[in-house]
Parts: sequence; C-alpha cells; structure tokens
Amino acid sequence: MWIAGGVGVVLVAGVVLAAFLPLVGFLGSVTATTAGLVPFPFVRVTVVALLGLAVVSALLALALTRRHTTTATIAVVLAVLVSIAVTAVPVVLVAVGSADRAGDVWPIVIELWQRFAG
Repeated sequence: MWIAGGVGVVLVAGVVLAAFLPLVGFLGSVTATTAGLVPFPFVRVTVVALLGLAVVSALLALALTRRHTTTATIAVVLAVLVSIAVTAVPVVLVAVGSADRAGDVWPIVIELWQRFAG
C-alpha cells in the first residue's frame, strides 16, 4: 500500500510538473502573443484544475489509507488517469474556443481583403 501510494504521488507530481504546468503556460503565452485571437478560458481551466486536485487528492489519500494492495493500486491508477485527463482539458477548451473564434475571423478577413482589393 505504501509503495503504491508513493508511486502514485510521484506519477501525479510528474504529470503536473512535466505536462500540466508547461502546457498551461504555453497556451497562456499563445493567447498573449495572438492578442486574444486564440482564447484561453482561464476560469474554466482553473475550475477543472481545482476539481481535479480534489479528486486526485482524495484518490491518493484513499490509496495511502487502505490495507489492501489491490484497492490502493486501483486508487493510484485512477488518480493518474484523472491527472492526465485534467492535463488534456486546457487543450480541448482552447481548441474549441479557437474553432468558435475562427468562424468569427473569416468574415473579418474577407471584408478586409475586399476593401484592400477594391
């Protein structure tokens, strides 16, 4: 149980430090450099991250307090899967927001081209 819990903590910390934080930083910088053309849904990402933190913490606590190795291992696997899902959410939200924004951009581009072309 202790080994499973320790491995879970290390894996979740690795996902957070190696994937989630750099990805959110990258997406935030893309939003900043495109002057808002690529939207970054800060509130939704924060809510999902906090909910994910609560679920992952509960699963890791469950893994560390169970006496059976199987239960602890299942809780750790679920915690790692939830942390990976939380890491993927910002990408999905930015992609959906960009697709919505792209529909707004093309009429503007066409209008500017018509003005330029005469």
